[in-house]
Amino acid sequence: MRTRFRHVVAAALAAVTIVALSACAAIPTDGPVRSGQTIKDESLSGVDYRPDKPVAGSDQTAILRGFIAAGTGAADDYSIARQFLATSFAEKWNPRRGVTIRQGNPAVERVGERELTYTLTASATVDADGEYTQAVRPTSSTLTFQFTRQDGEWRIAYAPDGIILSPVNFESVFQQHALYFFDPTYKFLVPDERWFLARSSTSTRIASALLAGPADWLKGAVVSSFPEGTQLSLNAVTIDNGTALVDLSSDALRASSQDKVRMREQLSKSLASVATVSSVEITVEGATFSVPDGSGSDAQQNPDVDARPLVDHDGSVGYAALGTGKVAELGGGTGDEIADLDPTSFALSASGTAAVVGNDDGVTVVRGRTHLRIDATDDLVAPSIDDLGFAWVASSGNTRKVTAYGLGGDPHQVSTTLPSGDLVSFQVSRDSTRALALIETGDGPSLYVMAIIRGSDRTPTALGPPVRLQAATGDAVGAAWISDSDVASVGQTSSGPDVVRSTIGGQSSTLPKPDGRATAIAGGSGGSMLLRMSDGSVLQSTGGGWDSTGVTADVLGIQR
Repeated sequence: MRTRFRHVVAAALAAVTIVALSACAAIPTDGPVRSGQTIKDESLSGVDYRPDKPVAGSDQTAILRGFIAAGTGAADDYSIARQFLATSFAEKWNPRRGVTIRQGNPAVERVGERELTYTLTASATVDADGEYTQAVRPTSSTLTFQFTRQDGEWRIAYAPDGIILSPVNFESVFQQHALYFFDPTYKFLVPDERWFLARSSTSTRIASALLAGPADWLKGAVVSSFPEGTQLSLNAVTIDNGTALVDLSSDALRASSQDKVRMREQLSKSLASVATVSSVEITVEGATFSVPDGSGSDAQQNPDVDARPLVDHDGSVGYAALGTGKVAELGGGTGDEIADLDPTSFALSASGTAAVVGNDDGVTVVRGRTHLRIDATDDLVAPSIDDLGFAWVASSGNTRKVTAYGLGGDPHQVSTTLPSGDLVSFQVSRDSTRALALIETGDGPSLYVMAIIRGSDRTPTALGPPVRLQAATGDAVGAAWISDSDVASVGQTSSGPDVVRSTIGGQSSTLPKPDGRATAIAGGSGGSMLLRMSDGSVLQSTGGGWDSTGVTADVLGIQR
């Protein structure tokens, strides 16, 4: 069936499976800004592609393939690509409506005297706000192109908006940047990954996207320090000797002194990925904007954990030394209390003062030398604990049943829209803003990330629309947070554990398979992954191969 590009932003965020990947929304070029100086279509800061122009006498197929190839050349508003278009259509075509990343070799077929179709398999799309969606199952799409004669040469009279790039070209032409927002307590900076053209005007696009707010799926879980309505006063961020000069609209004047510091922090962290930016200066309508002294807010970025694996081994619960495996037990009686519960799983709070333990009797909260069983239901998955005083409990047989217990045992039902299946693991991010769920379905493992929506008292009330990520294949074993933007899942196959690392809003990679059978996965220090094998050995990887830690664990604990 011949189709045109259709918008898929909302569907891609909430759908159980990725469908209609011919759909392609837009990459922002200016965002919601006031009138001012025009952003010049500057040269690429990375690879400078110079695609070929149309060749006289080319047939329709050659014109079509040349037009697709010219999508690598963004200079002068894709001026070379527009040369393949009929004059009457050239200004109507919008290359910035989106990007489809194709895999394999697309097929061109004739369906009419002046009409060709272009059939491709999309591996990912980038939407209107620079949000990247990877196809869990790449889908074939057919696009239609119409032709006309102009001055004796074939030209394209109609083409779908947006551009089509190979994976190699996409990674050369586009770059990944994280926009930073705060968790509702302003304790953590939370990344929202986006993709923008690798141009010297990227700083403008980052600032515009930051002011426009977080991705839809994150709304309700994160906040921005910028007063509502704040925009760029001029639609350009200039860079002077490493300082990004950001001129805001007068709405910014409503910010409190603390918010001003946080505004600078958000801009500084978000623009840090631009190589030419080392500092940020804010003005309002061209006038000085006084920001209190200080290096920034107190918010943590990408909180890390202890470099030693957290384990239960031979009745000792604590941190195991790399190499020797000797366990330094948790103090204050916490380690002994956990060990006495004969855990099958456990997670420790960031402060180390509270833990949540799963065992054959249910889920128990441990604080020092005291413990409280909060749920005695059968078939519970490994519990999780957040940084705001809640223990999370979910049932393997019901993906819609998630309960957040206060550490005193008070239950709070959390509504979800997770698809049905057997829930294998559920884990809250280290910044307490998102949850990760691995589900075993009839089609294999499915991995989802969701925003945690809380009430004014920080009590969890709901999980936002589930965003599907690439999951490991085989029999689902578990999934874990590796950093503030990366997660990993593991499935057991006949040839060994399949481990896939995925960036939320970015790309995925499959790690080499270690020998044996995996039983659990956890995030380690510095973005590393820890894998417990069936013989109790704990392996570690930073994204390449797997190395022995010299640690043995009866249970591999989760650190926050």
